[in-house]
Amino acid sequence: MIGPVTGWLAVNGFAVPSQGELIEAAVAGALTLAALAIGWFASRRFGPRLADLLGRRAGLKDGPLQARICEILRHASAALLLALLFSSWPWRPYATLPIGLAGSAAAAMTAVAVLRGANVARWLAWGIAAFVFVSLFSYAVGGFTPVTTVLDRIGVDIGDTRVSLLSVVTIVIASVVIYAVARLANRVINHAIGNARGFDATQKLLFQKLAGIGVIVVAFFIGVDMLGIDLTTFAVFGGAFGLAIGFGMQKTIGNLIAGIILLFDRSIKPGDVIVVGDSFGRVNKIGVRAVSVITRDGKEHLIPNENLMTNEVENWSFSDRNVRIRIPVGVAYSTDLDLAQELMMRATVESPRVLASPEPKVWLTGFGDSSVDFEIRAWINDPESGVGNMQSDVLMRIWKLFKEHEIEIPFPQREVTIKAWPEAAADRPA
Repeated sequence: MIGPVTGWLAVNGFAVPSQGELIEAAVAGALTLAALAIGWFASRRFGPRLADLLGRRAGLKDGPLQARICEILRHASAALLLALLFSSWPWRPYATLPIGLAGSAAAAMTAVAVLRGANVARWLAWGIAAFVFVSLFSYAVGGFTPVTTVLDRIGVDIGDTRVSLLSVVTIVIASVVIYAVARLANRVINHAIGNARGFDATQKLLFQKLAGIGVIVVAFFIGVDMLGIDLTTFAVFGGAFGLAIGFGMQKTIGNLIAGIILLFDRSIKPGDVIVVGDSFGRVNKIGVRAVSVITRDGKEHLIPNENLMTNEVENWSFSDRNVRIRIPVGVAYSTDLDLAQELMMRATVESPRVLASPEPKVWLTGFGDSSVDFEIRAWINDPESGVGNMQSDVLMRIWKLFKEHEIEIPFPQREVTIKAWPEAAADRPA
């Protein structure tokens, strides 16, 4: 079997390996298969446990990355073992072929799984994986220098700066990797803050937003350092550009700062029931730019954070969730007022959402044109569940009790007195 292979190599001008090189290549191939088998075993044995652990502890539950944990563990374990195998012995060229090929493929598949788990586009993930494979395989069999040399030769000169294919590929890969790492780090940090004890919902939201800003800033400076960009060369241009951005984004920056201030002073929190102008509803979330308020109609209003800082806001649950509801009721002048008051109190107390403490009250407020006017004042502690439905329930109970006790609810009536008919109308024949 070996004879025909060596003969074919000799005929085609390849160096014929010695018997020792062939044995070494066979050993390398066997160890490569063993490394791949260990990676497969690790994914079957520990993958589900690791996926469940990361889902509970790192906030990856039901996410795209959790579904790929087994795949990542399988390829990453194999790639790590093959890298250790490659560096543990001065392998000769033929022996590096199986190790380099399998290790490069495992690293490329690891990159695909991680990037797809971070919601990177499929074509971009596979493009980066192809570059990883070519780079690592070239390094394993003969060095990475030929690849970088070819990529660097392809480019254009713009003034004193040369833009080569190598620099473009480096920028793209660095940007995608930093984006994926920042996205995953932000998710893990948000999950850790969300599960932290000792903070209320508003403080957790504040720390999550500050952590998100911190992750973006750190990722930016890491990217600048990785790409070797000298920021001093952009000092003058950056100052003018920053000034233009400042004028153009002053509203956005103002809304961002206003949102942070709202979270700091806790004047508006998720779950509060607020009234801003014509918008009434429950605060769903406080975003970077706007506050989401969901009305009882299911409509979601996005109110800029700056509006909540500069305009008057009515917060029904700022310091106390108890809200007093006023319900006007009128009865006829012939009504037994004590009985009517008693029935209105009974209907109010029997309504399930009305609080027993503070105690509801029924007050006589005035004598109208057609009715004796009362006002029911009752307290609820769940304004986010609506006010109109509670009023409707109380009024329906009052209506049934009034009908049962024959208490009249009056309606406006007018008496028209004609003092004299016009002469033309009186003389007109019937």
